[in-house]
Amino acid sequence: MYLIQRAVDILREEGLVILLQRSFDFIRDWLFQLERCYLYEHTIGPMNENDYLPRIDDYTFRIVSNNEEADELAVEMGCDFRRRFVYAKKSLDKGAIALCVFVDGEIAHTGWIALNDDAKKSVDPLPYKVDFTNNEACTGGTETVPEYRGKGLMVYGYYKRRQYLRDNGITISRNSIRINNTISQKAHARFNPKVKAEFRYLKLPGLEIYKEKPISQPD
Repeated sequence: MYLIQRAVDILREEGLVILLQRSFDFIRDWLFQLERCYLYEHTIGPMNENDYLPRIDDYTFRIVSNNEEADELAVEMGCDFRRRFVYAKKSLDKGAIALCVFVDGEIAHTGWIALNDDAKKSVDPLPYKVDFTNNEACTGGTETVPEYRGKGLMVYGYYKRRQYLRDNGITISRNSIRINNTISQKAHARFNPKVKAEFRYLKLPGLEIYKEKPISQPD
């Protein structure tokens, strides 16, 4: 349902050409995936929120743990973030946790936390290992709505996810970032992570190849 609603929104807001382009990209990514990424590891420690506040005056932060909470939030905010991020309903059903920032009653930023393997597959399906039984977690699915980019919401979202993990006893979080995604790499650098490995991932119908190369850490 949300996929159809999003298609209608794109058609109304951006036109038929953009809808066709995005539909093509969706089908292509479903059939073929080739990724070159860095594997990041964050040690979760204390932080000062004032160091990571967004450059925006009026915003609302919410944590959403299931679709019942998302239904209630949609009524409260007058905005259902699942309509913008069409995989959100499925991710919540799998146990993933959404951390959302709203601005003026509109969804502006969403990031995700996974505390088990099923949730991870919905947040970041790339097959790197996360030891969920040993106080580790996975983060991913970060997206800022285009009109709110450049206002520090990504950094603030990362801070709030780390805060949530620390409050819930998680000591390590892992995530992947595409090698050419310098904006996310710059945001992550604010938190002094370790870049543990570089990996390549190829997925075709009936074929999946994952190769990981560790990156030496400075002494």
